[in-house]
Amino acid sequence: MSPVNSDDPSSDAYGGAGRPLTRKEIRAQEKSQATQGQDVIPPQAFQSAADTPPAGLNAVSGRDAASGPGPVRPEPVRPEPVQAANAPDLPPAAPTVHEETAHEEAAHEQPVHGEAASEQPVYEEPVHGHPVHDEPHHYEPAPAEPVHAEPVHEYAGAVTGLDHGHDAHDHDAEHYPVHSAGDAPYGHPGADNYPADYQHEEDGRVVLAGGAAIRTSKGPSKKVRRRRRFLALLLTLSVFVVALAVGAQFLKPLLGSDKVADYPGPGTGEVVITVPPGAGPKSVATELEEKNVVANADTFLKDFLASGGALAPGDFTMRNEMKNSDAVAALLNKDQGKVMYFALSAGLRIGESLEAISEGTGVPVAQLKELSDSPAQFGVPSRARNLEGFLAPGEHRFPLGTPAKEVLQKLVSTTLDELVSQGVTDPEKQYDVVTVASIVQAEGGQAEYGDVAGAIYNRLKPDNTETNGLIQSDATVTYGLGIKSFHIDEEQKADASNPYNTYANKGLPVGPIGSPGKTAIDAAAKPKTNDYMYWVTINLDTKETLFAKTLAEHNTYVARYNAWCNENPGRCV
Repeated sequence: MSPVNSDDPSSDAYGGAGRPLTRKEIRAQEKSQATQGQDVIPPQAFQSAADTPPAGLNAVSGRDAASGPGPVRPEPVRPEPVQAANAPDLPPAAPTVHEETAHEEAAHEQPVHGEAASEQPVYEEPVHGHPVHDEPHHYEPAPAEPVHAEPVHEYAGAVTGLDHGHDAHDHDAEHYPVHSAGDAPYGHPGADNYPADYQHEEDGRVVLAGGAAIRTSKGPSKKVRRRRRFLALLLTLSVFVVALAVGAQFLKPLLGSDKVADYPGPGTGEVVITVPPGAGPKSVATELEEKNVVANADTFLKDFLASGGALAPGDFTMRNEMKNSDAVAALLNKDQGKVMYFALSAGLRIGESLEAISEGTGVPVAQLKELSDSPAQFGVPSRARNLEGFLAPGEHRFPLGTPAKEVLQKLVSTTLDELVSQGVTDPEKQYDVVTVASIVQAEGGQAEYGDVAGAIYNRLKPDNTETNGLIQSDATVTYGLGIKSFHIDEEQKADASNPYNTYANKGLPVGPIGSPGKTAIDAAAKPKTNDYMYWVTINLDTKETLFAKTLAEHNTYVARYNAWCNENPGRCV
């Protein structure tokens, strides 16, 4: 028996009796070598390139055909050697546990012609990317068998000798590097010195002594997987928080939660806030927010109500973006932000006007009356007995603490300026215009001011034979009587002692009977030209006034006035 046939068949690619083993036998031997005392290795791990016999070696006997019989160095077992034709199938050298069917195609083998000594060997194409370290040979390529990748079992370190942290490359078996018998991987001794269970690592694979490459691919380690899960969770939470923050910014305006509760103060600029008589804190708070004095009307209202103060009418000089507490103090006159405010309605008599001024400024009525009874100091005409007719109606605002004389002077100057603007500059003429304007203000509606003024001047003409210079105004008579009424009796009309009685005394009364407004002053300064001698207001609500040239026509309009009074009891008193 030759030394070749005396070798252990588990480490030789050739069997006894000088014949090559079948592919199935070789794989069985490789599996037996790799799984002795270990777990079952999947068959996919043994799919590798076919062995290539050295040049000149008989494919059947393993001997050199030229030299005849002699000792032959055993070749390392390489994956998938080409099986010679007509080779009998032998049972595997060791039983295989949990053998899975390898999905592969049968290799296209060439039949062996002649005897063993004259058979031509079948050669494989060298492995791509890994040159075979033997002399070049001319082989016929054997079709590569496709490998179906399946999960590779994790082997114990005692078998593979690998660091399980490494990943095996998933290459086809034919791409595994093949070493010749004389090459030692990674500086190890030659193949003759390999132990039977020699194994080493190449590119993440285990190479056993039989030449089989065992792939040990596995997924990321538990530590890596935990880190990835933690990073994914952290990323998800970050996206969720960002989404909440962005969504809150869009929802704030809709929910009103983006409104600032209060400004830090003290504020800038100057804003005048008018609080009319009877105004409530809520309406004032709304105005303060609209004019950007306070940040939030609701919070300001709470602070104002908590202060327990009362809201007083007037003009208040405030600032933009004030603190709620500062704004409350300004409205309650706790600082110098409040201004003196009062409003005079057109047609008010002097006593009514002085009371309104006193309420707005805090100056006693007696002090104001004393000033009014000395009209010369204010620049009015010398015929004036007081400031009646010269206190301009309208809304008036003065800084807190303004002297009373200065307040009255401002009102008088407003009226005088209006007369001058209408071309009335003579003081005596100014006094007559103001007196006519006061009667127009009391007798007619605003739309008929010009016609009423024209009718008054027609009555004052010297050649007037219809009324003989008598104005005949009920408003003048009641003023002289110190009453307010739409009706006077015949005795009152006949009382010539009343200097304001225009029924008994010709011409204008001794002075104005109230404070005319700008429209009435303009009408008295420039009256409409007409032929009217009479007028009567037939509707006290609408101030509709009808005019007549004769007394008979006028009486028909008076009848309409009386009918309206009957339909509206209590109005014509």
